[in-house]
Amino acid sequence: MRCGWPLGRVRRETLTVAALCGAWYVLSSASNVVGKLALGEFPFPLTVAMVQLTAASALTGPALALCGVRAPAPRLRPLLPLAAAKFLTTLCSQVSIWKVPVSYAHTVKATTPLWTAGLAFVLWGERVPPRVGAALVLIAAGVGVASATELHFHALGLGAALAAAALLSLQHLYSKRVLRDTGVHHLRLLQALSALAAALFAPLWAWQDGAALLGGAGLGDRWRYAAALLAADGVLAWLQAVAAFSVLSRVTPLAYGVASAAKRAAVVAASLLVLRNPAPPLNVAGMALAAAGVLVYNRAKAGPQRRDAARRPLLPV
Repeated sequence: MRCGWPLGRVRRETLTVAALCGAWYVLSSASNVVGKLALGEFPFPLTVAMVQLTAASALTGPALALCGVRAPAPRLRPLLPLAAAKFLTTLCSQVSIWKVPVSYAHTVKATTPLWTAGLAFVLWGERVPPRVGAALVLIAAGVGVASATELHFHALGLGAALAAAALLSLQHLYSKRVLRDTGVHHLRLLQALSALAAALFAPLWAWQDGAALLGGAGLGDRWRYAAALLAADGVLAWLQAVAAFSVLSRVTPLAYGVASAAKRAAVVAASLLVLRNPAPPLNVAGMALAAAGVLVYNRAKAGPQRRDAARRPLLPV
């Protein structure tokens, strides 16, 4: 929160952030549960990814106009690498929740700080302090325990979740430069990236899924149900992204990191309750250890983040 605000305004801002976080958690949990159901009926993760990107592109423009935001669109050329990473992140996320339980996929995606630290070292030679290193070890240990005890383990699901975490880390690092160079409104960036990613990979979708879908894809009489799930998944994914960006624009990087870790825990809990996939106690302990590691990581990074406010990510999930 900003210093020097009147107490009443601070309270209103606190309530606003709390409401946004609650909406973010509910929408993200619903998006993942519906996405899992959609992929069960419609096993085409590439199409699901394209639906999410198209929905984000189509719905953000009218929402900005409705809210009176007249931010100009950014130049597309600097966004090409970021758009490619966004598409691949979305696709890998869909493959992961298709092949493994949502709870396990999100536990593996908690390795994002590990990838961020590794990429920062490779790209810029940045080394992590001991406290951050200890947090990264906790995350790795938690994911290792969860992987060893996952009843529905699938190598492709694990690989896709790890790839999504790595690509998300790359987006976080690169998005800082996009913010500095363009000063674009965060929701306009979401719209531009979604549209560009969908356009870049439309030929791949047409080649991979287009012919199968035109042939009916073996859905039979359940195509209406599958289409309804796809549409709901696209809208929910967009709404949770808007909620995440709205939280990010109002809080510090540390507060956002803690809120994001809590969001992931909420998604894991919701998926276990709603989808009822079995999880042995040791598996749950591994998930909890990974979540605790993320919280410790965010706390350990608090000092450097306060000294460099531009380090906040622009593409939360």
